[in-house]
Amino acid sequence: MSKDTLKVSGVTYTTADSDYFEKRQLQRAAGVVGLWGLAVAAVISGDFSGWNFGLESGGFGGLLIAFGVLIVMYYGLIFSIGEMAAAMPHTGGAYSFARAAMGPWGGFITGLAETIEYVATTAVIVYFSAMYADGVTSELLNFTMPMWAWWIVLYVAFIALNTAGAAISFKFAVVVSILSIGVLLVFSVMALASGLFSWDKLFDIVPNPEVVGATEFLPQGWMGVLFAIPFAVWFFLGIEELPLAAEEAHNPVKDIPRAGLWARTTLIITGLLVLFLNTGILGADATKGSGEPLLDGFRAMVGDGWAAVLGIFALIGLLASLQGIMFAYGRNMYSLSRAGYYPKMLSLTGKRQTPFLALLVGGVIGFVALVAIDALTAIDEDGAGAVAGAIVLNIAVWGAMLAYLMQAISFIILRKKFPNAKRPYKSPWGLFGAWSALIIASVTFIGFLLNSIFLPAIYAIIAVYVVMLVIFALWGRHRLILSPEEEYAVSGGLHGDPQKEGYGGKVEADILATDGVDGQK
Repeated sequence: MSKDTLKVSGVTYTTADSDYFEKRQLQRAAGVVGLWGLAVAAVISGDFSGWNFGLESGGFGGLLIAFGVLIVMYYGLIFSIGEMAAAMPHTGGAYSFARAAMGPWGGFITGLAETIEYVATTAVIVYFSAMYADGVTSELLNFTMPMWAWWIVLYVAFIALNTAGAAISFKFAVVVSILSIGVLLVFSVMALASGLFSWDKLFDIVPNPEVVGATEFLPQGWMGVLFAIPFAVWFFLGIEELPLAAEEAHNPVKDIPRAGLWARTTLIITGLLVLFLNTGILGADATKGSGEPLLDGFRAMVGDGWAAVLGIFALIGLLASLQGIMFAYGRNMYSLSRAGYYPKMLSLTGKRQTPFLALLVGGVIGFVALVAIDALTAIDEDGAGAVAGAIVLNIAVWGAMLAYLMQAISFIILRKKFPNAKRPYKSPWGLFGAWSALIIASVTFIGFLLNSIFLPAIYAIIAVYVVMLVIFALWGRHRLILSPEEEYAVSGGLHGDPQKEGYGGKVEADILATDGVDGQK
């Protein structure tokens, strides 16, 4: 496979055969609406399940404050990501930004964090989707299956959907996003009309007598706000995946920042509706441990029979995110594989121009993780506390916070490191936005270390990082490829737009001739 090699920043690049990138092509299929649909679809399951565990950690007040803090973080982060994505319109996303700013090791650490985030998030959504699906079929059809069987069905169905082609994926994302928003609006209208909503129910968690300053608003005190943030993240986690669609967007430079703004606004509105109305119908104390809070809210309003019917529509939101986040881990693994950080076969795309092997491998990893955690946590038949779901959720959020940290740092560094790089879009919040995201993500990251509940997730991630970093140090760093992400970094921001420059060929030759900007042959 080798032609020429280039040694830069402690790694070795080997140029690819002429057909290497031809076997790894993606299809441009999305406009701004499709990208909006992808971003909303990836996130909106957070309105259906997962967020409510934050009531246990911080009460309604703590979760509400955490929600407000995260609005600031995500605005700063997505504005920063929009600027970097417009400058680097290729599939790498967070890995690409960190690679340009902090070298191959920074890129790999960040890319791996996003892999963990998206694979774990997919597993969480599969977990909750299975609970919803089994609840619906048991009540309507008197049919039930073991959770592991539902997991297999969901993984197989959505790997097939994401493998079918980018155009199908984007259209599906738009349709299910609209349907999911419709379900949430129906729930909101019913909640307001039912007469069951009560402001008092928002604050029915008894303040912890062992915590100084605990109140009905903050039953776990101010520290509860910190511990609630990882669960409030569930209202937004996944929106940052948009740059991963850069090579499948018709106009990534303009449409990714625009779609990110539309999606943020959509998700803030739906998140607030659910936070207030779902909690105000059931009560914070009853909501905090539910594995299916929206469905429980429907049950409270119309009874079990009708709730099962409405639960079918609630399931749509979870399936929307299953498709969107699976898209994300597929493209994340594809880009890291195309550059040689992961086994190169994972970036093969086939006739439908989708990374089918990356989708399959990510699904297998997620399924195995669910089975292992389920076996270790000994959940009761009713799923009280949804222990396995909470642990995998924490793994996803920890990976996300690390990726957010690295992206915010990357933005700050790139403003100074590559002053002459083309920036077709600039963040309206500039360095303030990046620093806001960096500080909030750092505090959240530290909060994980202080909360013993999150320790199983932290141990799992540390184990993954130790194994992967050793493999990269001994093997992977000597077998990298000058993919568009790497070309941009090595050339100092002067190369790397595959839409204009193509893949490999002359771009590779130019870089080899100049030895790159940050190393030598």
